[in-house]
Amino acid sequence: MALMTGQAYIESLRELELEVYFMGQKITRVTEEPMFQPHIHTAAMTYELANDPEYREIMTATSNLTGETVNRFTHIHQSIDDLVKKVRMMRLLGQKTGTCFQRCVGLDALNAIYVTTFDMDRDRGTDYHEKFKNFLAHVQSKDLMSAGAMTDPRGDRSLRPSKQNSPDAYLHIKERTNEGIIVSGAKAHITGAINSHEIVVLPTRAMGADDADYAVSFAVPVNTEGVKYIFSRQTNDTRRLDSPLDSGNPKYAIVGGEAVIVFKDVFVPWERVFMAGEHEYAGQIVETFAGYHRSNYGGCKVGLADVVIGASDWVADAHGVGRASHIVDKLTEMISMAETCWSCALACSYEGAKTPSGAYNINPMLANVTKLNITRMVYEWMRIAQDIAGGKIITLPSEMDLTQPELREVLNECFRGREGVDVDDIFKMLRLIENMSVGAGLPEAMHGAGSPAAQKIMIARRSGIEQKRALAETIARIRPDKYFEKIVGLPETDYWKNVAARIAEQHHG
Repeated sequence: MALMTGQAYIESLRELELEVYFMGQKITRVTEEPMFQPHIHTAAMTYELANDPEYREIMTATSNLTGETVNRFTHIHQSIDDLVKKVRMMRLLGQKTGTCFQRCVGLDALNAIYVTTFDMDRDRGTDYHEKFKNFLAHVQSKDLMSAGAMTDPRGDRSLRPSKQNSPDAYLHIKERTNEGIIVSGAKAHITGAINSHEIVVLPTRAMGADDADYAVSFAVPVNTEGVKYIFSRQTNDTRRLDSPLDSGNPKYAIVGGEAVIVFKDVFVPWERVFMAGEHEYAGQIVETFAGYHRSNYGGCKVGLADVVIGASDWVADAHGVGRASHIVDKLTEMISMAETCWSCALACSYEGAKTPSGAYNINPMLANVTKLNITRMVYEWMRIAQDIAGGKIITLPSEMDLTQPELREVLNECFRGREGVDVDDIFKMLRLIENMSVGAGLPEAMHGAGSPAAQKIMIARRSGIEQKRALAETIARIRPDKYFEKIVGLPETDYWKNVAARIAEQHHG
């Protein structure tokens, strides 16, 4: 089974004809559109590194289906080591691209479906798990990129899916036939959608019996009839049409090229359907997916932190203050926060466990702690990056002005740093920091994999607060302590009577 290279991946996209819209225009050739190319290059990195001997151990795995080597983004975790290597892969790719590399959602969707369909088949006598394994073998054999599609528009969020005024507020089954299902609705904020090969759909929330038609999971090729894509806007995204410098990260862009996916009477054959009305399992598949996905953020966002920390140090040095005590203190604070989040990602991986399906899952409590820390600390280390870089990151003139013959000399003098540093390199690094610390990456860190409220709900649910109360009650002598009784060799009541007697004797003596 051959692994695709970065170039081979891009070539594979040329064969696909999608219905894509961006800024009022219908895009006919995805790989030729300048707005899309950086996102495609970023995804290509996930293929290219898998072919590099230096990174092969992290970027590839042995398939549990075939025993062959596959890209880790198509792999079902088979051990604690797999979980750890997954977050190491996330940090590596964040370091290499400085942005979202788009394949995490697809990977986590594959693993969540694998775990949940096993349980459905075991409990309900369905055959979803075998069908999913056949689909997964196809993905692995072709080395395909899957875009995970979970989030629905949701309409009035105080209402359940079946109570919405518009049925399309949630993707749903319109009809069941002998050959398959017909679905309509939409999925929003879908990373890497226009440059994937497959769309893997999951429900977005727990469902009740009345919501059964919304409890649906399936996979379709990206060019399936009835599927269209509307590419989303990002902060300063069209700057890449102005100049490489002004875009900040011209090679790999901002965030992950999100899109709205519209499904209009889309037919899905039964062999590609992995849930069709089993509402009791919607919550499980969502929670399983969320745990996997939230653990990632301690890897990918820390990889981005490595980049912005390096950029901040570079800019401070270029301005002659690299070794100033306040700069060292700020950089150290950034590093400490990033490594705290990294520690969380490792912890939730090392504390993972085997599921009945044979696949391994992370520790869900620690995964939610990981993501909650990210929602706070990314803003803080990016704030420090802004502090170190200074106001230049939001007042730097455009490349068109910087290269004007009559302006270049005076602008070079305005932005020059210490002797020996090329002012053009200062421009590049300032734009990179602007791109990373001011742009769309911040709200993505907040809301990707669920908002902070979602993490707090899961942390509270798994907090074991009653057990913590029991610990306190035992130490406070409200509950009996069998270990203490063994230590002192007496029942607690007798021991404390003796203590009271000794205290009284000493006091009155």
